[in-house]
Amino acid sequence: ILKESTDEEDPKLEFKAKYVELNPLGKGGCGSVFNGYRKSDKLVVAIKHIPNDYIYCTHFDESGRELSVEVAVMLKLQSGTSNSAGSKAPITLLDWYVLPHELILVLERPMPASDLHSYIERRGGSLKESEAKIILKQLVEAAIHLQDEKIFHRDIKLENILIEMCSGAPRVRIIDFGLSCFTETNSTHKTFCGTDRYVPPEWLSQYKYSAGPTTVWQLGIVLFECLHNKNFSTSSYMKRQIKMDNRLSKDCKDFLKQCCTRDPKERPSLEQIHLHPCTDFHWSNVHSLCSLAQTSLFCLLSFFSSGFLADILP
Repeated sequence: ILKESTDEEDPKLEFKAKYVELNPLGKGGCGSVFNGYRKSDKLVVAIKHIPNDYIYCTHFDESGRELSVEVAVMLKLQSGTSNSAGSKAPITLLDWYVLPHELILVLERPMPASDLHSYIERRGGSLKESEAKIILKQLVEAAIHLQDEKIFHRDIKLENILIEMCSGAPRVRIIDFGLSCFTETNSTHKTFCGTDRYVPPEWLSQYKYSAGPTTVWQLGIVLFECLHNKNFSTSSYMKRQIKMDNRLSKDCKDFLKQCCTRDPKERPSLEQIHLHPCTDFHWSNVHSLCSLAQTSLFCLLSFFSSGFLADILP
């Protein structure tokens, strides 16, 4: 489906010679992800197996190579940088191998880190507004970066956001570009790809949506779920307005209201929400919002709960 190999076993042998695959980390709609490490330097990695049946779209790069869109998108995001692993919000693609029946992606795996859903659960089911804003600002900036590269993630949600925590404040990383595509901000899409409960209202009413307004919608839902101990559902929202925590600031309520506007034409752009008081702040005081003790504890818990040490130590 992607390209032919002169020797079908070569890519698999090359992969096994370079990496060790360990325990499963999770399974999604487009493949399974395993813990692993690179033999040469014991670098921790995530290894994603994608059956060919789940590779829905391909893309030809400038040299004429036919790639899965996920690979093409990740290569585009890290182009123009050397030693780019970890330097940007999107997770880095380290290697990929095209096998007869599947595609194997070897991905950067930040350590210690946790997906945003688990991160919130560790904090009792919701975040303080001050911490949620730190995460939100980074998400908005990452979304603008994707938009500038004409990339539409399509599935921004708690489970596709990693939180790195060893620098004094939560650092956002974006994962799972399996449903992403290249597009213009206002191009219309008529096939929904993503998580059902995050579907934008315009898809339910008109069966069409576009990148910019949908991304703003999804960012609003992420913020809502960070601050409320409950899951958001678009179908439920269409029947009744969402109830916001009365303790939220006026600015935070306004941000949620603007992002979760039902009419996509009424939603602000990514550039506009980047200037909203919820995200328009300087980083100078961010580290004071997360104590060193909390950071160190999170690092230890995340590292040992990952199971990596148990798998590689005798």
